[in-house]
Amino acid sequence: MNRSSTYAIMSLAFLLGGGSLLLLAAFLIVEPMGAVRLSLSEPQALAWDGVLCLLFFGQHSGMIRRRFRARLSTWVPPHCEPAVYAIASGAVLTAVVLLWQTSSTTVFALPGALRWLPRAFSALALGAFVWGVRALRVFDPFGRIALQAHRRGRSLSPMPLAVRGPYLWVRHPLYSSMLVLIWSVPDATRDRLLFNLLWTVWIVLGTRLEERDLVADFGDRYRRYQQTVPMLVPWRGSAGRRLPAA
Repeated sequence: MNRSSTYAIMSLAFLLGGGSLLLLAAFLIVEPMGAVRLSLSEPQALAWDGVLCLLFFGQHSGMIRRRFRARLSTWVPPHCEPAVYAIASGAVLTAVVLLWQTSSTTVFALPGALRWLPRAFSALALGAFVWGVRALRVFDPFGRIALQAHRRGRSLSPMPLAVRGPYLWVRHPLYSSMLVLIWSVPDATRDRLLFNLLWTVWIVLGTRLEERDLVADFGDRYRRYQQTVPMLVPWRGSAGRRLPAA
């Protein structure tokens, strides 16, 4: 792959992947933008929103499974797979945000000064997410590292198991932060409640599927980690010295 092709794929991954994350952040923190309005009744709109969520869940969790990647490798070179995954995820997530249909029925709304409380939790969740990314030290959601390594003729080293910072509190701090961010809203209409419920179930189920791959990758070391550190809720506090040595 020449340099221009590498930069083209990388740019598209950054554009769609990064742009979709910004749209999702605006969706969660501000409100759904309602960019495309369809002539649907409220039950039809909620069903439509549910289908959009399921499409994203299927793409996002399905493409990362080993069996799918083995099939994809017959069409896409292995060094392009992470970027292709970012492009596909970004495209579907952008469609979810732009095609989302809002409801006029409010389920709950916090009064007065209490409306600032979920905003504070949102800020904490964003801070925890950044902390989790920094603790990883290698965070490449757009497939840049694999593309650059291939262009330079280098092989990729296996990703290490990060057991530091927030990973001493929960095994998946990025997902935990996402759950807090999803539910940190001062009010919610029916469509937002549907979004919150579906995404919560998907994050929990997707985390369990990911854990299977992590056990396959790291074996007994990850099993010991599972026994010591909670998955999503930091109910045990920091593992500290309780974590067995590798």
